[in-house]
Amino acid sequence: MIHSVFTRRGEQITGFSLTGHAGFGEHGQDIVCASVSSAALMAANTITEVISAKALTSQRDGYLTLRLREESDACQIVLLGLLLHLSEIEKQYPAHLKVSFARGSHKKG
Repeated sequence: MIHSVFTRRGEQITGFSLTGHAGFGEHGQDIVCASVSSAALMAANTITEVISAKALTSQRDGYLTLRLREESDACQIVLLGLLLHLSEIEKQYPAHLKVSFARGSHKKG
């Protein structure tokens, strides 16, 4: 299962982390993993390369994290879009993706 954890400070999303593997299909054929990875990489690249926001990122097999180092309305839009996208994937594949907020954070809505 992929665990997607978002962090917040007040109403601002401050980052996310993805850990694990979906286990929906064989390596290289897993559509859940590919969907989640593609969305998360697009969000991270948009934040760091297009918006040029200050953020710490780390990536390795089965792990991706992004932590904002500054507040940005544009970054919030990207992160809210990622949250919505992953939440919809979670509805379709609940045994393979879990979306949550870090302890002490709260989910709006």
